[in-house]
Amino acid sequence: MGDGICECAQPRYIQCHHSLVRSLLIMYPFIYLPNIYMVMPMMVIYMYKFRHGVKQPMNPWSDGPEYVTQCPIKPGANFTYEIILSEEEGTLWWHAHSDWTRATVHGPIIIKPRNGTTYPFAKPAAEIPIVLASWFKGDVMGIITNALATGGVPSIADAFTINGQPGDTQSCSSLNMTMFEVDQGKTYLLRVINAILGEELFFAVANHTLTVVGIDASYIKPINTSYIMITPGQTMDILLTTNQSPSHYYMAARAYAQFAYCNATTTAIISYSGNYTAPSSPPMPDLPNYTDTDAATAFTNQFRALANNNYPIDVPQTIDKRILMTISINTLPCDLKNNGTCAGSNGEQDAASMNNISFVQPSIDILQAYYKSIKGVFTTDFPGKPQQVFNYTMDPMLGNRYTMASNGTKVTMLDYNTAVEIVFQGTNVLNGSDNHPIHLHGYSFYNVGSGFGNFDEYSDPSGYNLVDPALINTVGVPKNGWSAIRFKASNPGVWFMHCHLEVHVGWGMATVLIVKNGPTTDTSLRKPSYINPC
Repeated sequence: MGDGICECAQPRYIQCHHSLVRSLLIMYPFIYLPNIYMVMPMMVIYMYKFRHGVKQPMNPWSDGPEYVTQCPIKPGANFTYEIILSEEEGTLWWHAHSDWTRATVHGPIIIKPRNGTTYPFAKPAAEIPIVLASWFKGDVMGIITNALATGGVPSIADAFTINGQPGDTQSCSSLNMTMFEVDQGKTYLLRVINAILGEELFFAVANHTLTVVGIDASYIKPINTSYIMITPGQTMDILLTTNQSPSHYYMAARAYAQFAYCNATTTAIISYSGNYTAPSSPPMPDLPNYTDTDAATAFTNQFRALANNNYPIDVPQTIDKRILMTISINTLPCDLKNNGTCAGSNGEQDAASMNNISFVQPSIDILQAYYKSIKGVFTTDFPGKPQQVFNYTMDPMLGNRYTMASNGTKVTMLDYNTAVEIVFQGTNVLNGSDNHPIHLHGYSFYNVGSGFGNFDEYSDPSGYNLVDPALINTVGVPKNGWSAIRFKASNPGVWFMHCHLEVHVGWGMATVLIVKNGPTTDTSLRKPSYINPC
C-alpha cells in the first residue's frame, strides 16, 4: 500500500446526547470514545449500543441488534441500555449493530478482576487497549447501501488502523501514527480488539514474544507465540515483556483472508523510554502471508481453558440437541426493476445463508413479537440440518441447485437448560469458502472441536476436547472446514447468531435462537422497563 490511500481530517469534539454523555474525539471517518472500565462484581451499568460478549442474563432488552431485540434508535431519540455482567472478566467491546455503523461506533469494555482477587498471572505494569479497525475513504453507509441496491459486492476497506491511525506507510498518518511508550524490563497487558468489518488479521510486535492469556473475556492457558490471528468480533488479552534493547519496534497487522481483502499493513510503534537514537527504519515483525491457513490454524488450535479450581468450566458431556448448520455464500433472484440484471454472481443478487436460509429482518423486532405473541413476524421452522446434503467442500459449485438461497425470518426454539451442540459447516458454494467468524449473542460457548472437510457425525465427535476447551463468544469456522460448539441454553431470551464479517451478515448469514423461560422467576425473561418504538 503506497502513500495517499487514506485521507485524514483534523480531530474535533462533539457531545453524544444518549444515556451516556461523553466527549467524543472524531478522526473522520471514525469515532473514538473513552475506554469503559468495570470491576467485577458490577450488577448494572448504563451505556449506548450493543455490548459484544456481555451475556445480559435474562435481559435481551438491552442486547442491541436491530429488528432482533429492538427497533433502531431514531434520529434525535435516545435509548438507555442496561448492562448486566455475570462471569465475564477481561476484554470485551461495544459497537453499533445497525448496517455498517459499527465501522465508526465502537470501543473497549475492560472488566477488571473481582475485588479481593487478581489476575491468574503476575499483575502487569500497565494495560494498553489496542483497537484494530477499518479505514474507508468513502462514505461507509453509502458503500453498503449502494451494494445492497445493486446486488453486488461492496468496496473493501482502504486501510486498517491501530487506535485510529493507519501508520507511517501513509502520508496522512506518518506524523501522527500511534505510539506506545514502554519501560525496559516490564510486562504490559495488551487488550486487543478486532473491530474490523471484513478481515481477520495477523498481528505481531517485532522482536517480541506475545503471551496470549485470555480470549473473549475468559482466561486460557498461556500461549507463547510470535503472532496471533484474530477474527472480527474477537478480543485477546496478551502479555508483552519489554526485554529488548531500548529502541523503536513496529507493531503491525495485516489481513488473513481468501478472497477480496484490503492488502494494507497497519503499523504502530513500541517506543522504549530512555536516551537513544531512534532508528529510521525500526524492525518489522515477520507476519504470515495473507492466505496462510496453516499459520492461522496452528495458532487457534492452541486455545485451552484454564479449567482449574479458581477458573472452573462446565462443558456439556452429553447433548440434548445437535444442529448441523451450513454457512454459505449464495445468490437470490435479482429484483431490480430496470433491466433485471444485478451486479452479483450469475447476474443475480449476492446473498449468504445458514442452512440455505438467508435471514430477513422483520418490520418489528423479534423479541417484542415473541414477548407480546405478535403473529406473522417470524416462524419457528429453522431447519436443524442442511436442506440439501452434498459434498459441502468440493470444488466450487456454481449451479442454481446449490447456489440459490431462500429468504426467511426463521428461528430455533430451545427449552430452558437444553444442552446444545452446533456444528458450523463451511461450504464452497460459489467458491465462497472462507474463515467465517460466527458470534452468538447472550452466551459464551465451548469450542469443542474443528477440522477440515465435511463433518462426520459418527467419527469426528470422538476427537472433541471435552476437558479444557476454550470458552469464547466468537468462533472461526475454518476455510473448507467445520467447528463444533457446546453450551447450555440457560439464558432465556431472543439471541442473534451471525457471521461477524459485516458483508455476510448483511447478506443474510444469520439466524436467531429463542430460549424459553425456566421454571422460576429467576430463570425467566425479565419484564422490559421500556420498549423502543418501531
